[in-house]
Amino acid sequence: MSAAGDRLQDTARKAALALPDVSRGRPFTPGLDVYKVADKVFLIVTDDPDEQIITVKCEPEYARALKRGYASITPGRYLDKRHWISLGPGRGITKQLTNDAVEHSYDLVVDSLPKSEWL
Repeated sequence: MSAAGDRLQDTARKAALALPDVSRGRPFTPGLDVYKVADKVFLIVTDDPDEQIITVKCEPEYARALKRGYASITPGRYLDKRHWISLGPGRGITKQLTNDAVEHSYDLVVDSLPKSEWL
């Protein structure tokens, strides 16, 4: 893996684990870390050295803006292309942008939960 991909993935993992009530597992395949809150996915991190990406849930208009602004942000791999984006290492993909993307995804999931599941 390149250092840039490692940093992106490590930053995303740390950001996710710093949030309340987050669980981590590998329910799909050994090469994908899946982060959930209240059993709802908000982050997927790949270990594939050929695809050093993270995938997060994103509000559609914000996703469109990010995809226009960064060449290494693409529609979410294997997921609903309107509501998920994938970030790869590249120009402008900073630690802050990665942290913000993870937190935005987490907040979208939490905000969609019925109060009975969250309280």
